[in-house]
Amino acid sequence: MPWATNPLFKPEETGEKDSTDLESAMGKPTQEASGDATTTAVAAKSKSRFKPPSKKFTLHQIFYIFILDGIGAAVLSGGINFAIAYGMYSGQTPDKPIRLFQFPNTLAGDAAVTIIIQCLITWLVEVILVNWDLRKGGVQPIGFFPVPQSRWLRWFMFLDREQQTHPVRSLPHWLIFLWSQVIRALIVAVIFFPFIWGPSVGFLILVGHMKGGDWYYDKVWVPEIFKLVQGAVLGLLSTPLMAMFWLVRCGWALENNEANYGQR
Repeated sequence: MPWATNPLFKPEETGEKDSTDLESAMGKPTQEASGDATTTAVAAKSKSRFKPPSKKFTLHQIFYIFILDGIGAAVLSGGINFAIAYGMYSGQTPDKPIRLFQFPNTLAGDAAVTIIIQCLITWLVEVILVNWDLRKGGVQPIGFFPVPQSRWLRWFMFLDREQQTHPVRSLPHWLIFLWSQVIRALIVAVIFFPFIWGPSVGFLILVGHMKGGDWYYDKVWVPEIFKLVQGAVLGLLSTPLMAMFWLVRCGWALENNEANYGQR
């Protein structure tokens, strides 16, 4: 499925319009320079700061994936979820108790919604930040993973492109782009759901007060700490994988001189 230009990849207007996508990074020969590969490569290098794909994990990639996008995401996600939970539950009145399964204040339902929303937001943020860092040369793409042959993996990794039928940056193009990202974020949420939601419910059962067929909780501090831990664990596990998705995808594009990376 085609994917539209990231706003951060929008070409800057200079004397001539320079492409900011991967096609520019690898050098798509113009008609005048098609016979001179060296000249093309030098010109392309001057237009882009994509680094060549690595043949193994570098220390900087490890730091970027597991420290910045791992521990950093855990701290940020945990803090945001703690603040949200405090705002949601700390002011609850006795007529609206906080319970595990029953509405209106269901922690099991809250846990499920959190997984979906957090995966969606994190994916969209990583689309922007990781591709921005790649384009600016802030991180090196990964080049040692084999290209998948599975039809579904190739679709998931944007490897089999469909013909672009809408003008780049048009509203239909952006809607296609947004949907292509959202559907993949939801797939990630589905994959993580049993590993996060199940243990979350188990933890809440252990710390709840059983009454009338459900578990009850004080308005502070169980819901807040629960949301903090859940958000931190989900951020720690999912964000590095999302960052690696784009590092690997960019590495394949560079190795295959793939046109339109970051543009479609």
